Amino acid sequence: MYANHYDGGASHFHGGGFMPSQATQTPDQAGSSKTRSSTTSTTVPLTIKQITEAFHLNDERADFLIDGVEPSLVKLLGRVLNKAERVTDVSFLLDDGTGSIEVTRWVSDSFDTDEMTKIENGMYVVLIGKLKAFQGKRHIGAHAVRPVQDFNQITLHFMECIHAHLDNSRKATAVPATTSAMNDMRAYQTLNVGTGASGDIREVVLSVFQEPASLARENGLHVNEIIRRLGLQEQKIREAIEYHVEVGNIYSTIDDDHYKSACNG
Repeated sequence: MYANHYDGGASHFHGGGFMPSQATQTPDQAGSSKTRSSTTSTTVPLTIKQITEAFHLNDERADFLIDGVEPSLVKLLGRVLNKAERVTDVSFLLDDGTGSIEVTRWVSDSFDTDEMTKIENGMYVVLIGKLKAFQGKRHIGAHAVRPVQDFNQITLHFMECIHAHLDNSRKATAVPATTSAMNDMRAYQTLNVGTGASGDIREVVLSVFQEPASLARENGLHVNEIIRRLGLQEQKIREAIEYHVEVGNIYSTIDDDHYKSACNG
């Protein structure tokens, strides 16, 4: 799936070509001699509208699913509004024309302070950060913020967003396309078979967990995702899941709402 590897470097903040799944090592950020985190994470270019419409997997863990991907980091580009500076952080509203979202950049040293001093209201910036949620409100915890130096970057960013959306959506559905279509048919049939359909519901739910794309998910699937995909009552879905847990077909992973098939495909 489309996922740039965030290196914390200047390559993410300047114009030029982009390649899906390009692996890079962590350089000094923006040419600075100060070495930032060397952790390689998946970064997905997004519009704020995509963030607004993202499926929230877990309120406590603040995980989001966008086009079948759970991004570690997101890349956004927009105009800075309502910048507010405090001792420990700088916050502002980012508007990209598709929507707006609150952004917080924590300031812990002179490097962070110098970076945010260059950012002014009305300026276009590109940022890398973590998508979070608190009390139902989504916001960005920025790791790095850079002024847009060339307005071609704006066009390029939206091209990247389109490319990532199409690539991730295609890959999320390409492998299990036939299975998904069968699941939709089974779900429709289940809704019309009356009270004796518990076996059919169990079969439909298990088939979703056994799709190749589901098996590839490290943490498995969230119950809400199953409910959304099949369009069935939550109680029926949970009863089917409990049945499959009891017989050993699936198991819980990171919490009581994430489950994964015991089958290895």
